[in-house]
Amino acid sequence: MELLKRVHAQNIVAWAKDKPEVVVLSADLTSSCEADLFRDTYPDRFYSFGLSEQNMLSVAGGMAREGLYPFVHTFAVFIYRRAYDQIAMSVAYPNLPVRMIGFLPGILTPGGATHQAIEDIAVMRALPNLTILETGDATDVESVLDVAQAVDGPVYVRMLRGEIPRLFDAREPMQFNRARILSRGTDIALITSGICTEEAMRATSVLKARGVSIQHLHVSTLKPFTDPAVLEAAAGARYGVITMENHSVIGGLGTAVAEVMAEAGLGKRLVRIGIPDVFAHGASRQYLMRELGLDALALVRKAEEMVGQPLGISEADLAAVRLTAVHSDAKAEAL
Repeated sequence: MELLKRVHAQNIVAWAKDKPEVVVLSADLTSSCEADLFRDTYPDRFYSFGLSEQNMLSVAGGMAREGLYPFVHTFAVFIYRRAYDQIAMSVAYPNLPVRMIGFLPGILTPGGATHQAIEDIAVMRALPNLTILETGDATDVESVLDVAQAVDGPVYVRMLRGEIPRLFDAREPMQFNRARILSRGTDIALITSGICTEEAMRATSVLKARGVSIQHLHVSTLKPFTDPAVLEAAAGARYGVITMENHSVIGGLGTAVAEVMAEAGLGKRLVRIGIPDVFAHGASRQYLMRELGLDALALVRKAEEMVGQPLGISEADLAAVRLTAVHSDAKAEAL
């Protein structure tokens, strides 16, 4: 599996080269949010606000009113928890094109409850006019700026940073409100987002080898949530639907899928894998994913429960899995 470093840092500099109306705002986390290369390349288009997220979002709204496209950079938790009123009244209510780039969503940080954005989707989904996107690999990171910029209104992005994998073909960018179909099957519909897609791919390759047929969708648009592929996958699943997300099981991807299924009158079993109704704590990503039940083995156990039989899959089986870049449904032979 290809691993890339500081993908967003390099991408936003190249992407914004011919877009002088694009400006970057930072709240004392410039290097941590990979905005330092933009700062050094376009110093006249970079604004540092220090520890004043509320002010930064208000200023972003003002900039947007004057024809600029502000890209706000900070940790995800500091966007919605500290500046929610400013987002609501200065950005979402006037429907302004402010792009909020939130890093370290969910349990990607060892910083504990103060730094872990475990309920950001639940909070931000309720805001009118707001679009929510989430990246799951390097290809998503490279293409999310185009998707966000095409939205006529505010956008919140759950962004990856540092060393990240390339799971999807670089020639097949993220598409707005359209899931990536990673595999086709009729036993279980598996719907994942963010970093959980990588874990799910490790599990699905082993599950399929044990005879479990899985329709696996990677979701990158969390609001709006109207992609017909989600309901189609759920309707075609013999045993039921499993969702998997780096977010509370309350209010995120699992809730969105439940809403779609209920409104369509689809009486299928739904199992939501995510952060339980607890605050997480400071630890490594690997430890927290195991402790909270967000890893490949947790998915295997839920799949076994759903199909009603043990499949004899161990941690050693999952550790042996090596992922390669996955093409979309259009190139199914590469799966």
